[in-house]
Amino acid sequence: MSNLSSLTWYSRFVDETPGDSVVGGPARQVEGACWSRVLPTPSPNPSLQLWSEEMAKSLSITKGDLEILSGGAPSSGMDPYAQRYGGHQFGTWAHQLGDGRAITLGEVESDVGIVELQLKGSGLTPYSRTADGKAVLRSSIREFLCSEAMHHLGVPTTRALSLVTTGEEVMRDILYDGNRAFEQGAIISRVSPSFIRFGSFQIHTAIGDTETLRELVEHTIRNHFPGHQYSNDQQLLAWLADIAKSTATMVSHWMRVGFVHGVMNTDNMSIHGLTIDYGPYGWIEDYDPNWTPNTTDLSHRRYKFANQPRIAGWNVARLLESIAPLFDEPEQLSQILDVYFEAIGEQQNSMWAGKLGFDTFEEKDVELVRELNSLLQLVETDMTIFFRLLSDIEAPNVESLKFAFYEEDEIPTQQWNEWLLKWWDRVDATPDRIKMKLTNPKYVFRNWMAQLAIEDAEKGDFSLCEELLELLKNPYAEQMDMHSKWFTKRPEWAKSKVGCSMLSCSS
Repeated sequence: MSNLSSLTWYSRFVDETPGDSVVGGPARQVEGACWSRVLPTPSPNPSLQLWSEEMAKSLSITKGDLEILSGGAPSSGMDPYAQRYGGHQFGTWAHQLGDGRAITLGEVESDVGIVELQLKGSGLTPYSRTADGKAVLRSSIREFLCSEAMHHLGVPTTRALSLVTTGEEVMRDILYDGNRAFEQGAIISRVSPSFIRFGSFQIHTAIGDTETLRELVEHTIRNHFPGHQYSNDQQLLAWLADIAKSTATMVSHWMRVGFVHGVMNTDNMSIHGLTIDYGPYGWIEDYDPNWTPNTTDLSHRRYKFANQPRIAGWNVARLLESIAPLFDEPEQLSQILDVYFEAIGEQQNSMWAGKLGFDTFEEKDVELVRELNSLLQLVETDMTIFFRLLSDIEAPNVESLKFAFYEEDEIPTQQWNEWLLKWWDRVDATPDRIKMKLTNPKYVFRNWMAQLAIEDAEKGDFSLCEELLELLKNPYAEQMDMHSKWFTKRPEWAKSKVGCSMLSCSS
């Protein structure tokens, strides 16, 4: 084990804007480039607050290196940069976006191969536009804990290594309603095979820069998809098919555990099929397919829970459009959408088989699942608790599931018992309980849990953050010592509290 500064750092850049590295720099349009060199901004009074020992072991490093993790001077071999990309935001092309507050330090070896280490909240970049490049403690805790929780749930995700408070205050408008206030600043370091997004390709196609697009595609395949080539249409199609399939797998896992990303813009879609950019996310408390945690999305609910598989397909279509200039016969790209929707269909069927304890998903099960989805919406029902209790049920009687309902006296008992009897007959009274318990987690990172940890941390107490980090390392285990505290429905106080029911992109 060693520290970050003593590791061997790699650099595999594609192109760059002219000039030397700068600290911060003016927001500007950057052309003919995939990234810009930029140095992080040092923190005035940093303090290491959260650390993922698992991620550290993967990188073979020891706890520490506060200087590097807080935006201080890079060590030998690092060549920090901010990535340039565009994106469709809420369905509308938003032109150049880029890493406005994320700076990648470089690439290092891990136990799963070469990965990138990135600081989020470490200061201005050429892509910060009118923002300050900083992040606040509130959003940083949410991303740190959620990315680690998702990993242990088996959901493809970027990872977190550390969270550092910076010792400065950052002005934010938490709900974009004109009520600005100072919050504590923070930086998280996060890890991924790469932070390349769908929007990384879109920006070049949007301005007709096919040369840079081609360089980026070749770089991406050569360095991150070693089993693929890029010399002709068929090779590119094979690569895109893998991206489509991994995207389908990721979204299916979201649906399985009740996760809502909240802002599925194309610039927030990883080419590796990883959950990235934890902003206004949330977990379904009441089983409401129309729920979105994002206040910006309330009027149209584009990114609501039930819409995530369709929107991911829409995003894949935008990726295909961006790669089309490299094709001799671009009409072939339509087959990749077929690949995506076939994959998401198969994944969803497999998901329901796991959640309901079937050996395999059969055609006759479609109606059973449809009825279940309707029943879950009749009265307020906690998704996580319902499916976990269903995993233990000993008879087809809704009495065993009462704890999952918010108003027990409103349960449509007869309808539930009729459905439960159909399900009981389907599994021949012996559901695959092991499969169910490995599909239906007992503990997820609910927004009200995050809010409790944030409020304590803002007072300087990170012990609840640490407790949740440990809890969420084993989300499928019973953990009876944590049962009464965390295996519970949303508290009444959280129903309309900012940070629990209402979130924005503010961080």
